Parts: sequence; C-alpha cells; structure tokens
Amino acid sequence: MSDKSSSTFFRPTRRQALGMAIAGAAGLTIPSLTGTGRALAATPPSEPKGQVIVGFSQEPTVFNPHLIHIEVDEGIHFSVFDSLFGVDPKGNFFPALAKEVPTVENGGISADGLEWHVKLRDDVKWHDGQPFTAEDVKFTLELLVDPNFRSWRRAGHELVQDLTVVSPTEIKWKMKEPYAPYPSILAATFIVPKHVLGAAEDKNTAPFNNAPIGTGPFKWVERMAGDHIELAANTDYFADGPYLKSLIYKYIPDLTVLYTQFKTGDIDVIGLQWITADHYDEAKALSGTAVAVIPAATIESLSFNMERPQFKELAVRQALYHALDKKTIIDALYYGLPTPTETYMPQQSFYYNPDLPKQEYDLDKAKKLLDDAGWVPGGDGIRVKDGVRLSFKNSTTAGNHIREQAQQFIQQSYRDIGVEVVISNLPPAVMWGDYWMKSEFDSVVVGINFLTGSDPDTSDYLSSKSIPAKGGSGQNTWQYASPEVDKLLETGGVEFVPEQRKKAYLKIQETVRNDLPFLPMFQYATVRGHKSGVEGVVPNINVRIDSWDVATWYWA
Repeated sequence: MSDKSSSTFFRPTRRQALGMAIAGAAGLTIPSLTGTGRALAATPPSEPKGQVIVGFSQEPTVFNPHLIHIEVDEGIHFSVFDSLFGVDPKGNFFPALAKEVPTVENGGISADGLEWHVKLRDDVKWHDGQPFTAEDVKFTLELLVDPNFRSWRRAGHELVQDLTVVSPTEIKWKMKEPYAPYPSILAATFIVPKHVLGAAEDKNTAPFNNAPIGTGPFKWVERMAGDHIELAANTDYFADGPYLKSLIYKYIPDLTVLYTQFKTGDIDVIGLQWITADHYDEAKALSGTAVAVIPAATIESLSFNMERPQFKELAVRQALYHALDKKTIIDALYYGLPTPTETYMPQQSFYYNPDLPKQEYDLDKAKKLLDDAGWVPGGDGIRVKDGVRLSFKNSTTAGNHIREQAQQFIQQSYRDIGVEVVISNLPPAVMWGDYWMKSEFDSVVVGINFLTGSDPDTSDYLSSKSIPAKGGSGQNTWQYASPEVDKLLETGGVEFVPEQRKKAYLKIQETVRNDLPFLPMFQYATVRGHKSGVEGVVPNINVRIDSWDVATWYWA
C-alpha cells in the first residue's frame, strides 16, 4: 500500500473546484496519542504474532457493513473488510482496494465530476481464496440502493448510474448530478463479495451476515454472543500487515469493569467507550500504559423523538434546554474534560459555526416558556396540556455510570419545572437496535458522530428522507423534518469550493440549533489508552471507531 501520510485525494485550485464533483473536504485533525513509549527502532514482525484484546463497552452485532448499524459494529468492519480508499487522521484519502485514489489529474474523475473511472488492485483475494474484482464493487454499490435491502445508507449511492465493469480491475460509472460528499461516503463503504452474498435469496438474513467474508487484514473465527469476537490474521492480505496473529474484541458493558480490566492488564486496548473521566487521574499515572485525552467528533446530546406529542412544540424543547445544566454535568461528572457545544459539528471542522447562541441555564425562563405555552401544572406537579402530560422516558445504555448520573441530575432539574423524566435504560444491543433505529424511544442520552470522514454533509442524520421509521434509509431517528434543512443539504451537496460550501452548513447548524430536535451538550474529549507495548494505535477523528488501522498494530 502507498504511504498513507503522503497520499492525498487531490488539491484543486479554486477555478478547478468549481467544475469538480469531488473536492477534498477540510480535514479534521487531532494530536497524536502521546506517551506511547514508541521506540524509534521498533519495527513490525516479519510474520503475524501475538494477540491483542480490545475492550468495547457495546457489543458488535451487525457484521454485514451495509445493514443498519452503529459505530461499534465498524470495529469489526474495519478488521474484516476494505473500502476502495480510506481517510487518514489528517483528512487525506489513501488507496486501498483501488490502485490509486481517483482524481481529475489522473483521469479517475471527469472535470465536471460526473464520470468516474476507478482502477483496482489485481492482487486482492477474498478470505475464501476467490479473487476480488470489479464485479464485487458493482455488486456492492447496487446492493446499497436495492429497495429490498435494509441499507444503512443510500444517500450519494442513489446518484450512481450506468455502472460498467470494464475489466476485472476497472469499473466506470456516471453520477446523475455532482455530489461533493461522495468521496467521503466511498471511503466509508466497505466492499462485499458478490460470489457469497449475491447468491443469497434474502440478503437481509443471509448466512454471510453472521460469518462475514472480506478482503481485510483479519478473518472471522467465531463469535461468542455476549462475550467476545475472535478474528485471525489474513496472511494473504494485500497491504501492510497484519502483524498480529489474533485479535479479540471483548464486550464489557459496565464502564467501571472495562477500566478495571484495562488497569489489571486483562485487555490491551481500551476502545469504545474508552476510559471514563472519573478514572482519568488514576489512569494517566498507570505504569506500562499510554493514556491521553483525545478530542473526538462525537457529540453528546439529549435527543428527542419529534413524533411524540410532548416534544411537538418548540417552546417545550426550548424550556428543556434552559433547564439543562450543561456546565454542572461537564464539570462535576466529566471533570471538565469535554467542551460544551451548541452544534453537531465538531469544533475542529472547517465548517464549524462558532456564532450560534449560547445556551443559558435558567429555570425561571424555562417555567415561563411552559406557562406561556399553556402547560399547566397538574395535581402531582407535572404539567399538562390538551390531555398530554409533560412526562417521558429517557434511555441510554445500562452500565454507563456517568451517563446514568447525568440522567438522574437531569431528572431532578426537570422535576423542578414540572416535567417528569422516567429513566428506562437498556443493554447496548437492545438500546441501539430497533429501539433506537426505528424511533421506539421517547428521548435518549446519546453520543453521535454526525460526519462521514471529515465531510460536513449530514444528510444521513438530518434529511427528512433519512427517517427509518418512515421508510427512509439513514439515521434520522429523532424524525426531524425541516424543508429548509433539506434544501440546504441539497445546496451543500453540489457545491465544491469549501468557502462557498461552508455557507450552507453554517446555516444548517443555525437552523438545527433553533429547532432543537436534540439538545447539544458537549463534544467528546475521550480518554484513550493501551498497553505501552502495543504499537500503531493512532487516533483518527475522521472515522467512527478506534480499530481503523488495526492491520498495522503490533507488539514491540
């Protein structure tokens, strides 16, 4: 594989960018994970050896990367599959299954951005020994828009037409219209095998979905539900690595137990949801470990199901925001590590809007908003309007003790303004299954990375076409529908000059901040950690999971 640090997508001039359908988004950058104790002389082994155990607080359960899934599942996807090209921590694209990243300069993209010609590697095999070809790429792109398939993402892919296999190592297609986010979407699109999944009558329930076959650095071995997933080195891997003989993803739902197992050495890398803030002071002093605070693109929020009658009125959502004591939650529960925010866009992004109104914690204003809107306290103190009690469930993952403390704090604050919160937490596999994806919840406390790579497009989360509960393909689970946001997403999607494109995304953030389908609390400051001897663990704000580069991890 080409050197990831030197590979770039392309850097158009302003004039070129006007005519291109594919512009490199302004990347999000983060510092390195310091304290690794990396020896300058450390080199990867000549053949795979050793085992790394990664601890996740949520259990990966969706192994077909194109079915509806959440971040933790991508830990497996990055290990088992490859995309045409990937994105590095600096926001640069690097080739993977593609021989080179397509650009206007190398002829991979037409000047107007509508015609693509992708050249593929000729030395890639699937885990079962069959050759990877352009037919697999065609199959994957068609699968994503198959109306009978429960696709996790159709945005962007639905613009692809005239898919043509030129040869086993070449594929062409045309775009119905230019779409600036598509490079980042492709970098997050893992290719699946036509010869395996294509034969399944129902691809939603195919055996492949429980025992995936990919081209990636690790092969599927077994899953012990509720405990762990084991992967083994793919010794025929076409790129650098793998350098580990075995990789274990261990499921530890209680975050205190997750940290304890990291402290005692039972796990080698502490992954999603990392080390909680209350353990940071102790963790950074542990011997034989590398621990650092790393910003992530994920935003923590109190999110609403906008189809619930309690949340239909803007005044209610505004009142709930005034009654949300973000500062105390951040300072007391998260030890001041996260950064408060008013938007879903990470603050490292070129497209971040710094001029949004700052939330004001004010219980009196909250009460007045509810009074003026006609929500009258009932006999039990809980407000009522038109027969609807201002009472709702709030859910998150059981075992996340800091979130549970935040819920209790929010519950008391809301009680003071006449709002009842009933805490109803669930195991992660249940919480982030149909309960979340099909909008069966009232409200949730959730952390979401809204971006695909560093691209600012958020159609998957904010477009009215992306509501799964209404037949859409996407993750707009709060069922937010705004004609203005829909129009701005379309505008941003076809604009390629970053300075011009930025205008649409600044306005989208302003509109969402005014509408409050979710109450933004803070951008994550994650406490990452691994044993000092594990090399190659590099944070990447442009992906949603830690194991994006697991192929090049090794023991020094």
